[in-house]
Amino acid sequence: MLLAPSKKALVPFVSVANMMRLVHHVGVEIFLKELTDAIEADFARWPEFDKTPRLGSHSHDGVIELMPTSDGQIYSFKYVNGHPKNMAQGLQTVTAFGLLADVATGYPVLQTEMTVLTALRTAATSAMAARHLAPKSSRTMAIIGNGAQCEFQALAMRAVLGIESVRLFDIDPKATEKALRNLAGSGLETVACTSAQAAIEGADIITTCTADKAFATILTDNMVGSGVHINAIGGDCPGKTELHPDILKRADTFVEYPPQTWIEGEIQQMPKDYPITELWRVVTGETEGRRDPRQITLFDSVGFAIEDFSALRYVREKIRDTQFFEELDMIADPDDPRDLFGMLSRAAG
Repeated sequence: MLLAPSKKALVPFVSVANMMRLVHHVGVEIFLKELTDAIEADFARWPEFDKTPRLGSHSHDGVIELMPTSDGQIYSFKYVNGHPKNMAQGLQTVTAFGLLADVATGYPVLQTEMTVLTALRTAATSAMAARHLAPKSSRTMAIIGNGAQCEFQALAMRAVLGIESVRLFDIDPKATEKALRNLAGSGLETVACTSAQAAIEGADIITTCTADKAFATILTDNMVGSGVHINAIGGDCPGKTELHPDILKRADTFVEYPPQTWIEGEIQQMPKDYPITELWRVVTGETEGRRDPRQITLFDSVGFAIEDFSALRYVREKIRDTQFFEELDMIADPDDPRDLFGMLSRAAG
C-alpha cells in the first residue's frame, strides 16, 4: 500500500502565475520597497553568509550559472542563464528558478520561479544601493537599455527614492516604446530620448542595463558630469562591460562581492590596485557612501547570491497563509528512512 506523502515530502512551489498574483496582491511598488528592505537587512549581516563567486558554464552562446549561499540556518541557490542571442529567437535573455533549504535537515522548504523574481530583486538591490550612494535630492533618472529590466528599475527608484522623471534610450526604438507603454499611469514622467547623451542630461541617477555580451562603451567620460550616481547593472560576465575606463578613474566604486566583480564587473577593465568599497560596509555604517555633492558614485553591480537569498526568504514569508503556491511531492520520505527500496516496491501494488 502506498501511503500519502508526509508534510516533509511536500515542498511549497511558487509558479510564474502565482508569483505574478503575489506581486499584484502585495502591490508592485510595495513589493519592491519591502524587498529593498529585506536585501538591506541581509547586507547588514553580510559576514554571517557563506560566499563564493557564482559557478558559471560559459559558451559562445551565453552562460549558465548556479548561485549558492547560506547563513548557517537556511541555504539557497539560484539557477540562472544569460543568453543575449535569445532575443532574436523570441526567447528571454535571462531565465531562473531558485530553492531554499533547511540547513539542519537538508530538506527543501521552498522552490520558486525566479525569472520575474530576479528582475524584482535586481531592481530592489539597485534602489538599496542608490539609497546610500545617490544624491538625496535625486528626482530624475536615465535608463540606457530599455529591455526586460527597465520598468522594474524605474518603479523601484520611484518607490524607494521618490524618483519623479525617467529619461529613456535604447538603440532599438521598439524597446523604448514598450517601456513608455508599460510605465504609462505609473505616476512617473517618461521621456523618450534619441541618444544616450540626451538621456543623461539632467539625470541624478544613470542606470545602464544593456544585454550585449561584449566589451562595450555605453557611456564615455565626457558624457558624465559631477555629482551623479551611476548604477551599472548590464555587466555580469567576463568580457562584458558598459562604461569607459576613464569614468571609473573619476568615480568612487562600490561592489557586492569583490572576487566575483573583478571577474564580471566594470572593474575587470581596471588594474588590481584600483580602489573599491564593498557595499555592505556602507550599509553597516563602517564606511561612507556619498560624502560630497560633486562626487561620482558607481555601483558596479553584477548580482550576488545573497540578494537571491533575501528574495527567496521574503517570498517564503509573503506566501504564508495564502493561496499563491502549491505543494510539490518532491522528496522521497519512507516511513523507515533505511527502507527506500521498500517504499519503491510497495508502489508497484
